[in-house]
Amino acid sequence: MKKLLVLMLTLSLTVAMVGCGHADDANANDSNAAQESTVESSVEESADASSEEADAVKAMTHDEYIAAAIDDAVVVETYVQAKQSWWEDKATIYTQAEDGAYFIYNMPCSKEDYDKLTVGTKIRVSGYKAEFSGEIEIADVTSFEILEGNYVAEALDVTALLGTDELINHQNELVSFKGMTVEASTDAEGNEVAYLYKWNGSGQDGDDLYFNVSLNGQTYTFTVESYLCDNTTDVYSAVKNLKIGDKIDMEGFLYWYEGVNPHITSVTVAN
Repeated sequence: MKKLLVLMLTLSLTVAMVGCGHADDANANDSNAAQESTVESSVEESADASSEEADAVKAMTHDEYIAAAIDDAVVVETYVQAKQSWWEDKATIYTQAEDGAYFIYNMPCSKEDYDKLTVGTKIRVSGYKAEFSGEIEIADVTSFEILEGNYVAEALDVTALLGTDELINHQNELVSFKGMTVEASTDAEGNEVAYLYKWNGSGQDGDDLYFNVSLNGQTYTFTVESYLCDNTTDVYSAVKNLKIGDKIDMEGFLYWYEGVNPHITSVTVAN
């Protein structure tokens, strides 16, 4: 009888242990499932956060850039069209994308990176929208990077837009002017000349060149910006050889200073 009781107790304990084992397994499975759910939730939240962060720094369209207020933070992806200057690890460049152009002023940039910024190079720039005497630009640049991609703009003929409100919509773009007439400027001695060194004629060879051109009775002042095109360039020499009354075609960047003030990069005497 004692043997029978011992045997029955042993069987009961075994069944109880087996039952406990299944309960532990179930609890472990529930715990693992909860942990896996938590991990999946964390991954999804992290992915959502990354997506929101990417959206926060998404490059603007040109329309969005124009709509931004002065001093707003801006991010653009654009393409180098010309380099004006590099000094003390800061670069000033003319850039353009398919939907519009950007003038980027004093962008922190090593000389090594500056040398990589050939015409057509794609870059991403973060900074602040700024205004200087009518010129809209990106200044106080916080970062830039070189991206894959290449685009070289073709000059847009804006001759017919001179004197219209629409012209400013093409600010900083590579543009052309056709069949304009060289008008007289007055130098420091009161002489009529075809161009001036500096805006008032007080400069010398190597300084900016200013010259007047007219169309349909309206006269405009154009500039050869010496940092962009110095006195060793073809356009600098071409302007120095102009005569009052010459008909000329030009290309350059539609810069603005108290009104339209294109930075000219090419001048040819028209037939």
